[in-house]
Amino acid sequence: MREISFDTETTGLNPRGGDRLVEIGGVELFNHVPTGKVFHVYINPERDMPEEAFKVHGLSAEFLSDKPKFAEVAKAFVEFVGDATLVIHNAAFDMGFINMELGRLNMPPIPNTQVIDTLDLARRRFPTGPNSLDALCSRFGIDNSRRVKHGALLDAEILAEVYLELKGGKQRALILSPDDEDDASALPPGHEPGKLGPFNARQRPEPLVRPDIRAEYAAHRAFIEKMGESAIWKKYLD
Repeated sequence: MREISFDTETTGLNPRGGDRLVEIGGVELFNHVPTGKVFHVYINPERDMPEEAFKVHGLSAEFLSDKPKFAEVAKAFVEFVGDATLVIHNAAFDMGFINMELGRLNMPPIPNTQVIDTLDLARRRFPTGPNSLDALCSRFGIDNSRRVKHGALLDAEILAEVYLELKGGKQRALILSPDDEDDASALPPGHEPGKLGPFNARQRPEPLVRPDIRAEYAAHRAFIEKMGESAIWKKYLD
């Protein structure tokens, strides 16, 4: 199952009010485990950078001035996503911007059915919260010390770890195979990456000998008999 842990940075909070994307970060997952493939791009928003947004991600209008416009990266982005599920924290925010940008180019939107919102997953699991990305990192013991400012690719990488924990932890990635999970040629016959498959159990050199417990049983029975007819244990003897 192919998924993409995904995040964006923007000029503000309202895509319908003129705010634009300035960064996209995506981390490819296969069966919830990062494959090493990523999509990352800074984007020229074709407008100024509000001070409030700059304080969040540190991306200035000057830094972004020579970066590609969304129209120049849209095709590569859509091809990277393909039919994979996007894993996003607070998905409504990021998808509002992505689909607004796609709409500007008359490209079809990414449907909600192709999105998993980890904020919803976290709220169901921890209804009393807090469920911000930083709070979940603290809850799961995930190192987010590099997250001095928001960054799309870094947040996507951190979110991939949080998502794995929300889906049940690292045991979901357990496979009976060599270390390289993506090398299908190294897997046993009939085995797929990230899944338990058929394997041959190793045989013991010497079979286990079943102990003779008849003497122990007789001693136990004699002990119970001494407890008298009213002993409740007597009904379990036979």
